[in-house]
Amino acid sequence: MTRTLTLIALAAGATLSAGALAKLPPPSEAQQAKAAETKARAAWSDKVAAFQLCRAQDKVVARYYAERQAQGKDARAAAQTAPCADPGPFVAPVAAAPPAAPAPAVASTGADAKPVAPGAVQSPAKAP
Repeated sequence: MTRTLTLIALAAGATLSAGALAKLPPPSEAQQAKAAETKARAAWSDKVAAFQLCRAQDKVVARYYAERQAQGKDARAAAQTAPCADPGPFVAPVAAAPPAAPAPAVASTGADAKPVAPGAVQSPAKAP
């Protein structure tokens, strides 16, 4: 009984996973542009987060030194770090010019040569 259930489960898993292995079509230009903008926006967002963290750290350090001086205690000088860099407002990336269309492929250079459709593959075993 358990062997039968195991076989049924394996068959069901194989059937359902076949759809996950299917090849997706290539993204359109609009999808590629949207993906590029999303990537640029995420990078800008990371820069903004780093800038805000830097400013918060500077504020904490300034308060720490002010409290130490108010208590009359000596504090070591802070290590010099790079100043916080403001990333500015988000600017969408400019779309690149579309690539030139490829030239159609030719099967042979003889007088009886037939043009081949772009992207078509000819097997050398079936050559005339």
